[in-house]
Amino acid sequence: MTNSPVTPTIPLDAIGTFHGFLRLPHSRDDSAWGAVMIPISVIAGGDGPTALLTGGNHGDEYEGPIALQGLAATLDPATIKGRVIILPMMNLPAFSVGRRCSPIDGGNMNRSFPGRPDGTVTQKIAHYIATHLVPLADIVLDYHSGGRTLDFLPFAAAHILPDKQQEAACMAAMAAFNAPYSMKMLEIDNVGMFDTEVESQGKVFVTTELGGGGTSTAASVAVARKGARNLLIHAGILDGTPEQGPSTLLDMPDGRCFVISEHAGMLEPLVDLGGRVSEGQPIARLWPTDHSGAAPRHLEARLSGILTARHFSGLVGMGDCVGVIAQPVG
Repeated sequence: MTNSPVTPTIPLDAIGTFHGFLRLPHSRDDSAWGAVMIPISVIAGGDGPTALLTGGNHGDEYEGPIALQGLAATLDPATIKGRVIILPMMNLPAFSVGRRCSPIDGGNMNRSFPGRPDGTVTQKIAHYIATHLVPLADIVLDYHSGGRTLDFLPFAAAHILPDKQQEAACMAAMAAFNAPYSMKMLEIDNVGMFDTEVESQGKVFVTTELGGGGTSTAASVAVARKGARNLLIHAGILDGTPEQGPSTLLDMPDGRCFVISEHAGMLEPLVDLGGRVSEGQPIARLWPTDHSGAAPRHLEARLSGILTARHFSGLVGMGDCVGVIAQPVG
């Protein structure tokens, strides 16, 4: 561990249930000796593995925080072998205003790892998580959804990794989560991601995309809650039988999965989430917004598969991801 300005207000290594904060001093106009107070819960029942469960890495994604708040309030240490560390809203400044990035420093936490102890607020939080919490964990679950700008089919995901033994453990944990879809995930840019940091430390890592649009649904929250319990059973932390249902395995083989707009305009979807598409098929039209009477531009799939993600808002900017195509496996 390295020095950090962040200090927990609860013990991380004691038996029992503890709810408190990660306290980060933050002097500002409205609070000269103030602090950012990030909620944390630790529920421990003795010898066994440690799970680190995180939500709110982006502040406009809600399935994880809802599921983890419920878990923190109900887990009984008497039923646990090992320890569960819960950060429902790890990027609290962003979560507090419902934004992807922090209003304090503009930091995208999921591009800020491993962080810095003498950096911005976002970097300091990331550094503490990377150097003080991740090393304690055997398995890590980081909840995501599409936020205000994307919408996803509900899936759990693991990455292709150089260490095939680690990769297999991650894929098994992803399968245990048992979302309606399971994704061999390709990141468009993995530099600075929490995923990359956790995997570089050799941990078992699972992430999710469980909807989007800057809200949640009863169905997406149910997936998040079921998945957390299943994962804890898989890790040997909870006893019981996992709740299993069908899950379609998907793969993102290469950069052709992403449909990126080279123009701005008004989006007309031509395919809904879950729809089958063929290579070259238009998935959306892009209409001009600065004049009328002009034909739309067509945005086409670059490979065949299933529309797994789409741009959520009705207006698209140049460089926006309009859709993601994944391919069923088997």
